[in-house]
Amino acid sequence: MTFKKNSNAIVIAAIASLYSATCLASPLDHNEEKWTTDTMINARANMFHPDLNYLTFQNFNKMFSTRTVEASSTPWRLEEDLVEINGTFSMEGEELSLEEFLEKTRTNALLVINDGKISYEHYRNGLSETHPHAVFSVSKSIIATLIGLAVEDGKIASLNDKVTDYLPELVGTGFEGTRIIDLLRMRSGVAWDEHYEFGGDTQLTEVHDNSLVAYKYRWCDYAVTSSEKLHEPGDQFNYSTLDTSVLGCLLESAVGTTAAEYMSEKIWKPAGMESDAFWIMDGPEPVGNEFYGAGFNATLRDLGRLGLLMLNMGEANGTQVISEAWVEESTVSDPGYERTEEGSPIGYQYQWWTLPESDAYSAIGLYNQFIYIDPQTQTVIVKLSHTPDPLGWEEVNLEFLEKISHLFSE
Repeated sequence: MTFKKNSNAIVIAAIASLYSATCLASPLDHNEEKWTTDTMINARANMFHPDLNYLTFQNFNKMFSTRTVEASSTPWRLEEDLVEINGTFSMEGEELSLEEFLEKTRTNALLVINDGKISYEHYRNGLSETHPHAVFSVSKSIIATLIGLAVEDGKIASLNDKVTDYLPELVGTGFEGTRIIDLLRMRSGVAWDEHYEFGGDTQLTEVHDNSLVAYKYRWCDYAVTSSEKLHEPGDQFNYSTLDTSVLGCLLESAVGTTAAEYMSEKIWKPAGMESDAFWIMDGPEPVGNEFYGAGFNATLRDLGRLGLLMLNMGEANGTQVISEAWVEESTVSDPGYERTEEGSPIGYQYQWWTLPESDAYSAIGLYNQFIYIDPQTQTVIVKLSHTPDPLGWEEVNLEFLEKISHLFSE
């Protein structure tokens, strides 16, 4: 079986069928044949097409087998105190109005919450209040939060436990000797090249193509068969979707259920999330796992509620969902971990990016997805995008988010 990349005829036909299906209310049929036809494989191979990713990022449930994260029956109602956002924002030597900046940075939606109230909310390119959007590596911050809840539940004894205590199949692999805390900090010591060249010849592309596109094996299968040790665990930062994939498999082993079910039980329902969310899978039911490293999809407002939950030190609408201690531990860098590398302007704690020059921190996903949290200004900002390339404009967007946040402190 082969798949083609960047074939416009295939992509346009696949996306047209997805668009026509978005209004269907019937549940997805998770049989293997449905998800492994040449048409579906070709669609997944082309999901990043820069002319159409504004739409694919809103419709991953039509391209992948998924697992649902069930919402609350009593949603957390967010009050509104809407304001106009004036002024200009800098990009590539230009000063742009807000709408111009959102257009140039390929924005699908922007939400600003200040002092617990929605200050600004804007949907673009067909996205709506009830429609989930892909957030890519924002998913990593969610998996880390679930690890914290598993520790609170006593399902994980200590972050210093060895990964192989929960995943004995990794004995003899590159992950032997790695602790859970090393995975959280992206310091497993395992050789991994997080190089985004989809369709190219890279380590990440190999696993992406075989697991997410062709459904031939799981991400954690690769960890068992092909992982190699490069550094001593804990020594060196190396951003790795494979590390988070192993973290997700460890979580599932520890709690005895799927990440989607555990997330619904521990976060989505008690925090009062309004809409069902979902994880895309790295294989069809029943063989696939949630794509722990980048597979979460949710509505704009629920992503805002997630940010607000963190801003409120784990409290949502009067319910303590996550302990204050875990929120602080996971988002404030320990001494020696303030920077991802020497000279870097950013740090990384437990799958959250930290901004050492301020109290702000952020979950960040490919193609410029952000949940930005600023305790100083009591602001949460969610920005969902469809940029032409997986990386680029992160610094521009972070400057934009900081400027928006500080409008509320003036």
